[in-house]
Amino acid sequence: MNNELIFLDYPPSLIAKKLKMCNDYEAKYGASKTVTAWKKWCESYEYRWNEWQWRHNVAKSIKSNTNYGI
Repeated sequence: MNNELIFLDYPPSLIAKKLKMCNDYEAKYGASKTVTAWKKWCESYEYRWNEWQWRHNVAKSIKSNTNYGI
């Protein structure tokens, strides 16, 4: 059985909505590191891909340290 996960990117409409939220927040409150990171996430497919890989690798590393089946 193949346990490989497949990256499915978010729909462009949701990404655009999040980017608009970021821009609105920046216009109202100014720049912040969190908003900068979200904007980068919205603007870069590679950034979303790398973030997805990172989250799944963290989950895999935690799973191997648990006592399932004992």
